[in-house]
Amino acid sequence: MLTRFLGLLFGLLALVVAAPAAEPMKPYAQQPAQMAVRRSGIPNVLAKLDAGKDVKIAYFGGSITAQPGWRVKTFDWFRKTWPAAKLTEINATIGGTNSEHGVYRCWQDVLSKKPDLVFVEFAVNDGGMAANDCFRGMEGIVRQTLIADPAIDICFVYTFRTGYEKDLEKGLNPPAASAHEMVAAWYDIPSINVALKTVQLAQEGKLIYVPKVVGGEKQPTPDGVILFSDDGVHPHIEGGHVVYTQVLIEALTAWRQGAKAEEHSLRSPLIADNWDAAKLVPLRASMLGGEWTKMPPTEGLARNFVDRLPELWHTAKPGSTITFRVKGQTVKLYDLLGPDGGQVDIEVDGRKSGPVGRFDSYCTYYRLANLFIARDLGPGEHTIKVTLRADQPSRASVTDREKDKPGFDPKKYDGTNLWIGSIMVIGDVLD
Repeated sequence: MLTRFLGLLFGLLALVVAAPAAEPMKPYAQQPAQMAVRRSGIPNVLAKLDAGKDVKIAYFGGSITAQPGWRVKTFDWFRKTWPAAKLTEINATIGGTNSEHGVYRCWQDVLSKKPDLVFVEFAVNDGGMAANDCFRGMEGIVRQTLIADPAIDICFVYTFRTGYEKDLEKGLNPPAASAHEMVAAWYDIPSINVALKTVQLAQEGKLIYVPKVVGGEKQPTPDGVILFSDDGVHPHIEGGHVVYTQVLIEALTAWRQGAKAEEHSLRSPLIADNWDAAKLVPLRASMLGGEWTKMPPTEGLARNFVDRLPELWHTAKPGSTITFRVKGQTVKLYDLLGPDGGQVDIEVDGRKSGPVGRFDSYCTYYRLANLFIARDLGPGEHTIKVTLRADQPSRASVTDREKDKPGFDPKKYDGTNLWIGSIMVIGDVLD
């Protein structure tokens, strides 16, 4: 860990010295929607592909990219186009997550695997974020990447959801994509706007966003018309994802012309308090009080989530605690929500809050989540303590919906379980 930190630090210092001086940050403004903006392109990965070398391509995003759609189709295109190269896919997707979540896991899930090209897709899931937070998350991802290796090529991808057509029909990117595009322009990163093509096809009568419903019944899609999706967000594999793939391939093919390998420059920050210091820090046994078990990574829940939570600690004993000190902006815990999840009390420098449940209305199954602790912490050191409570969170949001279904078992929703993978911090964990 120390070696990695020193390497990143010295790399950052070298890049900052070499980087051109930055202009004052411009205020957020909606950006013109363009199908593909080359900027610095992806010259380094193209050079390696043309030379038949080993190449790793990372796909970093949410559920749209997690689908076996444009990710799988474009990776297959890379393999067919450069058959002499040995290609490896890095699938760094997690459904329902945005760039704020992504920036914490950027090193673990992407950069530690040494990619040559990183596609970043968070334009839909960043849709509910403030512009400055879109800046902070995306800029943090970019800066972490260029610090790790300035030869890594990055490409932003702007996907579609219904509602985005209101801006795109006017030739403007929606707010999240506009913020992303400002980051892309600042760091000379290429971007591909598959959402724009989706809207253009709809305007031409060649695509419908969702099935037409008459009298509660879905109507057949007219011949020659593409049905984009069922929900207006997640494209059909042979519908919207085909559109996405075609736009991407056209842009990537055009960028092959005149590409010349060169390292990318790390400019001064676009926004001073960006989240490039975000990281995941493993729990240590010394932080844990009460009854905790480090779960074997080849068994049970730990096996199911080992790709994202390589270490997973579990307790069901009320009164068990996690205590640690931090110096930084924001603190969370990377954890799981589930049917038998418990609830906790939180203390930040002795100030208590809670209860906070590790259960919600989707908890018929287990999924990745994060337990928010604090944001905008002041300067200096801060002590964090999380305590598992004896009382359970209300299960009514799920059990009232599920109780009349065949096979319903109320015992599934009984428990005070807590599963923690690591500390999410913008800053440093001190002990």
